Parts: sequence; C-alpha cells; structure tokens
Amino acid sequence: MKKSLLIAAGLAAVISVPTVAQDTSMSFFITSVGSGKGADLGGLEGADAHCGKLAEAAGVTGKQWAAYLSTQEEGKRGVSARDRIGAGPWHNAKGTLIADNLDQLHLNPNIVMATALNEKGELVNGRGSKPNQHDILTGSMSDGTAYFPREENDRTCSNWTSSSEGSATVGHHDRHGGGNTSWNAAHNSRGCSQEALAMTGGAGLFMCFATN
Repeated sequence: MKKSLLIAAGLAAVISVPTVAQDTSMSFFITSVGSGKGADLGGLEGADAHCGKLAEAAGVTGKQWAAYLSTQEEGKRGVSARDRIGAGPWHNAKGTLIADNLDQLHLNPNIVMATALNEKGELVNGRGSKPNQHDILTGSMSDGTAYFPREENDRTCSNWTSSSEGSATVGHHDRHGGGNTSWNAAHNSRGCSQEALAMTGGAGLFMCFATN
C-alpha cells in the first residue's frame, strides 16, 4: 500500500502543470527623443507611430504600442490615456516590473528615475541632471483619465498638434521637483514649443506602453 502511494505521489509530481513564465521583454519606455516639434506629435496617431518606430529600432518587434496621452474634446470627455495602453503587466527595457495592471500603475507604480528608462535601457535626465528633462507629456489627470469638458485651459497642446500656443499637463518620471511627486500629473507646461517645454524641465518626451 505504501509503495502504491509513493508511486501515485511521484506521478502527480510528474504530471503537475508547469507555471507559465511571464514575458519580461520591454513593454514600457520613455521616448529617448521627442518629435522635434515640441508637443506637436502628429496627434495620438503620430505619437503611437513614434513609439513603434523607437521600439523596433531598439530590437523589440511584434508588439503594438500606444503613447500614454489623453485628449480634450468640446462637450464631452476626451480619450483617456489609461484606456489606450492595454491591461499590463509592463516591464522596462531591463525586465524590471513597472506595474502588473492599471490599478497598480495609477496607485503605486514602480516608476522612479532608476526604472523609468528609455527604449535603449538608458536613464532619462531628471532633477539635478543637465539638462533636466523630467517633464513627461501626458495631458492626463493623476488617475490616467482625460480632463472633463468643463476644463477651459488647454492641457494637451491642442490634442498634440500644437508647437506654439497652449499648454500640456506633464508628469515627473523621477518623482521629484516642485514638491510634486506625480509621475503623470505634476503641473502644466509654459507652452507647447520645444523652447517652452525646456523652460520647465522638459524635452517633449512621453511614455509608451505595449498594449499586447
């Protein structure tokens, strides 16, 4: 009887279903370069294409990419960044987990200067760096949603098509500066041109997430 039990236990161990390894290839990054035209990214479509181009240049293929950007619309709420980026999990270029899901991403993400890397696996300049480039374009509220229609101020540089007039909400990827540690909704830019973004510590960079 004991021998039979031992054999059964051994068979159970052999046929146990193995756990599936999590894909830790890059599914999140901050762009190493912007559009070159300030916050004029060519709209959401242009921003998404920029994400895909940078990812492929870094050797990551077969993934769909979306920029973490919201829009504003008249009379209704715009497109929310959190609704564009899939369900997670997301990892940086070195395989470090950024967040398992949307809730964790917006409540307690692993986004600091050491983890919010660009697509090449490099650090992005933050507070104390020269130049400081920690202002990351988002156009979003802290929960990742678009601003309400009643909001009169431009928070998205005319839905990412302006390189002059307007303003954009930015986050601090290094979680420092001005007493605001928000990674996605720290303050608004002084304008939409490359020069205006640089004045508050930005370079027209934004975040990209793999949606699949």
